[in-house]
Amino acid sequence: MGGLFLVETLIEDIYARKVYDSRGNPTIEVEVATTEGFGRASTPAGASTGIHEVVPFPEGGVDEAVKLVNEVIAQRIVGMDAADQVAIDSLLHEIDGTNNFSKIGGAVALAISIAVAKAAASSFDMPLFQYIGGAFATEMPYPLGNVIGGGKHAGDRAPNIQEFLIIPVGAKSYAEAIEVCFKVHREAGKAIRSIDGSFAGGRGDEGAWAANISDEDALNALSKACDKVQSKTGCKVVLGIDMAASSMWNSEKKVYVLRREGKVRSQEEQLNYVIEIAEKYDLRYIEDPVHEENFEGFSQLVKSIGHKTLICGDDLFTTNASRIRQGLELKAANAIIIKPNQVGTLSDTYEAVKTAKRGGLMPVMSHRSGETEDNFISHLAVGFRCPLIKTGILGGERVLKHNELTRIEEALENVKSMVELPSQLTR
Repeated sequence: MGGLFLVETLIEDIYARKVYDSRGNPTIEVEVATTEGFGRASTPAGASTGIHEVVPFPEGGVDEAVKLVNEVIAQRIVGMDAADQVAIDSLLHEIDGTNNFSKIGGAVALAISIAVAKAAASSFDMPLFQYIGGAFATEMPYPLGNVIGGGKHAGDRAPNIQEFLIIPVGAKSYAEAIEVCFKVHREAGKAIRSIDGSFAGGRGDEGAWAANISDEDALNALSKACDKVQSKTGCKVVLGIDMAASSMWNSEKKVYVLRREGKVRSQEEQLNYVIEIAEKYDLRYIEDPVHEENFEGFSQLVKSIGHKTLICGDDLFTTNASRIRQGLELKAANAIIIKPNQVGTLSDTYEAVKTAKRGGLMPVMSHRSGETEDNFISHLAVGFRCPLIKTGILGGERVLKHNELTRIEEALENVKSMVELPSQLTR
């Protein structure tokens, strides 16, 4: 900060504790108190994780992480300026000393980093989105809603594809958009019951329906639900999927394993299948269609269908600026998932968003399947001007993020607008 120091943002105390995520697994929560403010943050965890993500916790797990914060890291950070986010995050890297946060844990670093940002925003009596994004952070994202689940988020008899998604692109406000998502979710449940009479209304990790149906059945049910809601509301809704192909990939045999059918696909068959269902169901968004090291496969899909479908990398990029640059050189995607806990700090997350935008990748702010009651990604989506936010539809830990976005939209009533979407979603 060029030698300037604001007494309001002086960090006076840091405290960590063990809490639990939406799957009942332990995670870390950190509180930061400044002279004039306070921030609290807890970090989520994924089930389908990329191999290039940072290590979430140090050896010894959450208990060791809590001890590390309270007995070691706090002493280094107390007395610093919460408004100097880059200095705080750089110190976390310095304390860790590795390139993947394996010593202190990426989840630990993120909890501290976000809590510091919240405390600084609180010190200035500002909402987090405005503190991060400035006066011109006034555009609301569209929800990318998970309606039907499969893969690692549901049971063995659920679809192979991990997520069947919708985007209410015709909505004029976030409040309208999320209401449309709720309606599609309900209609999809009815459509599933018409396919599977034994369906009991089960839901997976992210609140999406978990049913004993095939990928094709799920796509048909979702299409039917979208058509019904669209005709009733007049709001255009488009479809997407998260293939989570790395979870299907057998690296030894070089095939994609279809758990439900007991079959496999070659790499060429996987590419052809993705193109086929994109055409058949008019999919506007496809995430992780091939495994996380297959930059070339991603590139082929961008060349084939990228002009009308967003090809989004999650495990491919893991919110990592160096991998993003590698993907940009190969033109491997036109959208990117942003998950702060994949990279460890707010500064690293911002660097990933900035690198992606400069290269023409559309950022999608995203939750994890094991979420907490923290709503910081709602603020990051607005502050970083992400066109989409992926945070489920139902489930208390998901709905609270939608509710926070509704509050943000209300706070921006006189200046807000919905963000401009790319042509693949609006055509």
